[in-house]
Amino acid sequence: RVLMFSKSLSLYHCLFNVAFHKNISAVPGQNNVSLPCRLPNNKPAVVVKWTRPDLEPEYVLLFRDEQPDPENQHPSFRKRVELQDRRMEDGDVSLLLSNVTTNDTGTYECRVFQREATGRKRRTLTSVPIWTVFLDVAPPTGEFSWFLCS
Repeated sequence: RVLMFSKSLSLYHCLFNVAFHKNISAVPGQNNVSLPCRLPNNKPAVVVKWTRPDLEPEYVLLFRDEQPDPENQHPSFRKRVELQDRRMEDGDVSLLLSNVTTNDTGTYECRVFQREATGRKRRTLTSVPIWTVFLDVAPPTGEFSWFLCS
């Protein structure tokens, strides 16, 4: 939790920014693995940024101007990721990952940039990760084969 104070009109306001963490398991080849992320409030998102800090470039998906921006996207995620709901209804900015491989194992961070109106000015707020998701991709354990013997 990050605790921030701001002074406004001689009053102090306290803002809690809570980051959520989720562990998800998947198997290689699985389609449409959902990595959850929700907006912290009802303000519309200007930019949604999904990253994997251990990769270079770190962008898994950058969504702005109501569309994906593939320019700086890590090549391994091209044509394999999308927002679960492009309209971001009800604050859902979850990531859908298809054709999962073991190389997808890692920690994913979801950041959201929202616009805030302050009097006559509008400013864009940056965000610490609001969700972190650890994705573990491994073959199922305990598999065995049946053989017919005659």
